[in-house]
Amino acid sequence: MITKQRKATLVEKFGESPKDTGKPEVQIAILSERIADLTRHLIKHPKDYHTRRGMIQLVSKRRGLLDYLMARDINAYRKILKELSLRK
Repeated sequence: MITKQRKATLVEKFGESPKDTGKPEVQIAILSERIADLTRHLIKHPKDYHTRRGMIQLVSKRRGLLDYLMARDINAYRKILKELSLRK
């Protein structure tokens, strides 16, 4: 589970202000952190199908935000992919 402190650091790093949680870059960073946490959980518990479904939903939501960002601002899209080490 992502902590408040970790979420705050992500918002500070990718947002324009400490309360700027609506930017797609911030949302993508937070979703990536949650996906990484669920991935670690699923390695330990491979038969946890409910968590796997939730993770797939998060991946889909992140993909949609990435597509939106790519259509709006290609430079921000490339920057977020590089900073979060996402592939595509």
